[in-house]
Amino acid sequence: MRFLAIALALQLGVALAQPWPAKPLKLVTPFPPGGSADVIARLIGQSLAAQLGQPVVIDNRPGAGGVVGNEYAAKQVPDGYTLLLITGAYPVQAAMLKSLPFDPLADIAMVSLLTTYPFVISVRPDSPFRTLGELIAYARANPGKLNYPSSGIGTVHHLSGELLNAMAGIEMVHVPFRGGASPLTEVLGGRVDLLLEAITLSIGQLHAGKLRALAVTSASRWPALPEVPVVAQTVPGYEVNSFIGLGATGRTPEPIVARLNSEVRKALAQPQTHARFVELGGAPGASTPAEMRAFIEREIGKWRDVVSLRKIERQ
Repeated sequence: MRFLAIALALQLGVALAQPWPAKPLKLVTPFPPGGSADVIARLIGQSLAAQLGQPVVIDNRPGAGGVVGNEYAAKQVPDGYTLLLITGAYPVQAAMLKSLPFDPLADIAMVSLLTTYPFVISVRPDSPFRTLGELIAYARANPGKLNYPSSGIGTVHHLSGELLNAMAGIEMVHVPFRGGASPLTEVLGGRVDLLLEAITLSIGQLHAGKLRALAVTSASRWPALPEVPVVAQTVPGYEVNSFIGLGATGRTPEPIVARLNSEVRKALAQPQTHARFVELGGAPGASTPAEMRAFIEREIGKWRDVVSLRKIERQ
């Protein structure tokens, strides 16, 4: 361990002796290509590459609901060349898992939030359910008959469904997949009954008429789907808002984190980039690194409460 620490210190010393950035950056995305996280990663990666004058390579490292990619980013040399796309699954992992192979607050340096967005509960156009109330009434009368997919056990999709089960007094069956577009594909193929998915991934299918929205999970109607009611109209108090943010390997020097934060703000202020985030259904907005860290801490606490409420066994 002592030799490893010395080697890492030498690598970091050499890296910091050069102007930053002096080589391509890697943006680790802990989910497969094609999902909502991947779409956002490529969008912000393109903007940062143009501003920094270095390529930003998207490195998809799926597995274990995002843990594989997060652990990889946490254990790289903290020189500012490894970035991490942090999704709503990140605090859920900390709430759901008994232990992680990294410290979610110490081993990843928070840079900035990028966007926030609700989830959408939707069904196929041929579904018999035209409102969330109809779906919940059927689920109450037929426990275990409806199922919903997620991008993995312990993801925000999973716990959002469990929160709905608890608050609506129903028992839908959770069907986990390995992330990416699999949940959407399974719903469109008729193999699962409903989709509880980020608006950034489902909005295209909704506009194309391939899905019918029943409700959004925000506290008030969402600008991208103004005609769709909120879940709380049927299940009072229900609210889920997810997010995507940017981090770097923990202990990345503060000047580099500050530079990355500045570049994120510039990227989100670009009319074309801002419009694309809105088009994807999100509410783009930067934060300070400290604000993002505090936000992550609050999210961890919230999802720990859900795990306790549903008596979900921590993995």
